[in-house]
Amino acid sequence: MGRKYPIAENEFYHVYNRGTDRRTIFLDEHDKERFVKLLYLANSEGPVVMENLENLSFKELVACGAEKTPLTAIGAYCLMPNHFHIFAKETAQGGITKFMRKLLTGYVMYFNKRHERSGGLFGGRFKATRVTDDNYLRYLFAYIHLNPVKLVDALWKDEGIQDIEHAREYLSRYAHSSYFDFTGTDRPQKAILDRSHFPEYFADTHEFSSFINDWLELKEKKP
Repeated sequence: MGRKYPIAENEFYHVYNRGTDRRTIFLDEHDKERFVKLLYLANSEGPVVMENLENLSFKELVACGAEKTPLTAIGAYCLMPNHFHIFAKETAQGGITKFMRKLLTGYVMYFNKRHERSGGLFGGRFKATRVTDDNYLRYLFAYIHLNPVKLVDALWKDEGIQDIEHAREYLSRYAHSSYFDFTGTDRPQKAILDRSHFPEYFADTHEFSSFINDWLELKEKKP
């Protein structure tokens, strides 16, 4: 069945999916690292070379793929135990769909082989919500990067943060999102992003950190 609203070129999308029956899709660090590698390698017109995923570090993958042509632009991402979020812009017709097909097919093949299982892993086709409002577009940079707070304070969105310093410290260690790439950490995974296709809401890392902190404190002050 086709989408009710086709993905349109030059539009922004919040792309996400979760495990079928909300099952865990990242069982350990190796699973998360594989998915992050695929985020980079699957975003290309060329084929994904499975041997590269197994044998090369992320830094080596970037060196090998320096000339690759991306299918879409990625502005932010986050992996959670049973789902993921990707903020993407459709830069060429069909780019997001091609990218997601390669990403999810590659990960399911890997996951089923490694964990000795068969069948589907995700709850149907990926979801893609079009983002047209500038305020919501900016908000997504907070929403996606603050998702990991739920792992240490499950009710923070409804009841406020119980320990804001602990939440900040946890975010500063959570490597499986693009948070580090907005706060100034120089790491090879920054090659996943192409922020030139997104509005420049944050002039520098300090401005981004202040933006995140404002959201944390807003929830903390919630009555």
